[in-house]
Amino acid sequence: MLHNKLQKSLIASAVLGAIVSAPVMADEGPTWKFSGYVKLDAFASDYGDGTAPASGFIGRQFYIPSTTPVGGQGDDPVTDIHARQSRFFFDVNQKLDNGKDISARIEIDFLTVPVGDERITNSYAPRLRQAYIKYDNWLIGQAWSNFQDLSILPESVDFVGATDGMIFMRQPQVRYTSGSWSFSLENPETTVTPNGGGGRITSSDGLMPDFTAKYSGKSGNLSYSIAGLVRQLAYDVDGDGSDETAGGFGVNFAAKYVLGNGNDIRFSASTGSGFGRYLGLNTFNGAVIDANGDLETIDSQGITFAYRHQWNEKTRSNFVYSRGWADNDTGLLGNAVTKSTQRIGFNVMHSPAKNVTFGAELSQATREIESGVDGDMTRLHFMAMYSF
Repeated sequence: MLHNKLQKSLIASAVLGAIVSAPVMADEGPTWKFSGYVKLDAFASDYGDGTAPASGFIGRQFYIPSTTPVGGQGDDPVTDIHARQSRFFFDVNQKLDNGKDISARIEIDFLTVPVGDERITNSYAPRLRQAYIKYDNWLIGQAWSNFQDLSILPESVDFVGATDGMIFMRQPQVRYTSGSWSFSLENPETTVTPNGGGGRITSSDGLMPDFTAKYSGKSGNLSYSIAGLVRQLAYDVDGDGSDETAGGFGVNFAAKYVLGNGNDIRFSASTGSGFGRYLGLNTFNGAVIDANGDLETIDSQGITFAYRHQWNEKTRSNFVYSRGWADNDTGLLGNAVTKSTQRIGFNVMHSPAKNVTFGAELSQATREIESGVDGDMTRLHFMAMYSF
């Protein structure tokens, strides 16, 4: 009897031990992280051909290629000082009860919103930059377009720097990444020029998401990517409930070559037809309305080049050149449409500590329209930034 009781006790202990030691998937609590930076921008802008825009105009907050005045009498220089680029990142990570990881990010700053003025309090509303989740190989939410390559963005005092010829886009999307390949379906939006020229028409008629595919590779000191974009442009020209459509496409090649000692070269080139808003902050529209009331896509191209030089452990400089241009049919678009824009910039960045940077940048931007009339804007820009 004693032997049986001892045997049963040993068996029960073994079963209990197995239960206790068996792995149990539990939903772990999320881990939070709050980060960002505070930045002050101070810059003087000299408009060579045309008057300076009003202080609340978006082109006075940072450089936007399509806003450089052309064909007018030059204005006296103007000064702007703001802290609107200051930014917050809110990140969360969690191990789920199925053993998989999930993460999310919300990113906010205070640029571009029209709420606020410089008269008394300089108060500005926050704006959403990014809001996405990552689960397995999927990214779902608002993030940088898969058609863009963030690795070639040069360090700049200006908000973007290499704006004119660069693919620059954030929008809602669903993206799948596997190894070096990534694919996405992204929010569609068509921008149209009226027949003969005129103000931009922003259409909300798109049905098919924009589709992108990108391959990213590395060979020695060279990292690169090539991305393709296919999209449908749609706009109800006649207002009869039936959209006129046209197909658009784009190709973007980007590369970064590390020279060593903190020096590198960054380059990008893009071309296509109907990919308008992806290039140069929508300097060129995707399509124009022809004489028959149909959509005809607009061809556009862009290039960027940047060289980074590390002077010493705490000081570096960046030389940036960026250009975007379009092959405009003046019979459809008129002579007042933008033909090309470009910007040349040089900066000096000094970081006395890892998370503190002071910078100075001198740049000149030029815009030319199809009639041959052009204009330029020269800007001297200073910044101070603390990252946390």
